[in-house]
Amino acid sequence: MGKVNVWNVYSSEQLEDLWKVNERYKYCLDAGKTERECVKLAVAEAEKAGYRDIRQFSGPLKAGDKVYAVCMNKSVALFNIGAKPLEEGMNILGAHIDSPRIDVKQNPLYENEELAYLDTHYYGGIKKYQWVTIPLALHGVVAKKDGTVTEVHIGEKEEDPVFVISDLLVHLAAKQMEKKANAVIEGEKLDLLFGSRPIEQAEDLEKEEKDAVKRNVLRLLESYYDMKEEDFVSAELEIVPAGKARDCGIDRSMILAYGQDDRVCAFTSLFAMLDEQKVEKTSCCVLVDKEEIGSVGATGMHSRFFENVVAELIALEGTESELKVRRALQNSKMLSSDVSAAYDPMFAEAFEKRSSAFFARGLVFNKFTGSRGKGGSNDANAEYLAQIRHAMDRDEVAYQFAELGKVDEGGGGTIAYIMANYGMEVIDSGVAVLSMHAPWEVTSKADVYEAYRGYRAFLKNM
Repeated sequence: MGKVNVWNVYSSEQLEDLWKVNERYKYCLDAGKTERECVKLAVAEAEKAGYRDIRQFSGPLKAGDKVYAVCMNKSVALFNIGAKPLEEGMNILGAHIDSPRIDVKQNPLYENEELAYLDTHYYGGIKKYQWVTIPLALHGVVAKKDGTVTEVHIGEKEEDPVFVISDLLVHLAAKQMEKKANAVIEGEKLDLLFGSRPIEQAEDLEKEEKDAVKRNVLRLLESYYDMKEEDFVSAELEIVPAGKARDCGIDRSMILAYGQDDRVCAFTSLFAMLDEQKVEKTSCCVLVDKEEIGSVGATGMHSRFFENVVAELIALEGTESELKVRRALQNSKMLSSDVSAAYDPMFAEAFEKRSSAFFARGLVFNKFTGSRGKGGSNDANAEYLAQIRHAMDRDEVAYQFAELGKVDEGGGGTIAYIMANYGMEVIDSGVAVLSMHAPWEVTSKADVYEAYRGYRAFLKNM
């Protein structure tokens, strides 16, 4: 159990492996800034490792088979079939791949005083004032009536333009500065500055064209993406911080990047799943959408997607039994892999130090999350905690137990309680993060490495 800073105990071989894992992780952060991009990346990596789409698999399943299933390009579940029947349960790594961001509305484009804007609606829990005056990128898809889907990526390449949400200059902000933090920037003021150049006017026109800046924006969108204004209605466009994951600190011991809640757990879970080849019990990695807004919808953990895929696997074993599906789920063990709040000495008053997660102390386990009186939490059983400790110690994984801040300060939830509804053993685990839910979050490379090692130990030893 991690009581000391693990940087002090690594061998040269472990340090070399640590750097490799973190470079792999940074690549994935850059390639997966939306849930769709994460699924696309996960499928590509899975297929390289020998996984096959379940729709192309006729069975029967046998030990060593590797399959995956995708839900609406926003959630994915991977399975490495073990020697034991599915009815005896699975070892499941579950994480979410959506992150707090700002979404573009369905009728967004407008012009105001010769400036073009996109109207927006923020997604998940954010401090709105953190999103103004920083470089922003636009990611997503535009689905057209003819069935074609066009991907949109603007703001990540060096030669790309970026976007911004403006803020009131400090010289005129006396009244603004008197507001509470949650009202300094209002949700309807988070509109994206999208353009300022009017369309060229035809020489034969005597009067100026109306909304000439908006018309120029539409001209460019049609030129780049064959997109008309009405196509915004069937588009999913997400506004995220522009720029790549970066090493943080003079010693390069940390990572600064967008979306590490919860992609630090999602990608390390994916790595563990792909790298741990031979397993006794079937191993599973499920990466889902919508956790930041309550795990709702067809691609969230509350949907029947995962349950339906397990039923398909049972059928591919050669039997179609509702009872076997229920037993497979109930007999499973899961790590609900979600981030934890790292102790921040700059805001020590919000933490209870004895129950806090610290950088470079390893994988964090939370017996319960929720808020205040454990509301909305999954409170893991003591016996399961003992099994987890044994699995981690067997592979000398550094780990720690923590809570999310002081009891009455607030709290947060994960997908753990949803999966526990099946009667399976579930505990929250993940990586400690500084500035969680900010546009740029910080993790320790040592903790990223220990999470990867811990997830592999779970798949192998449970």
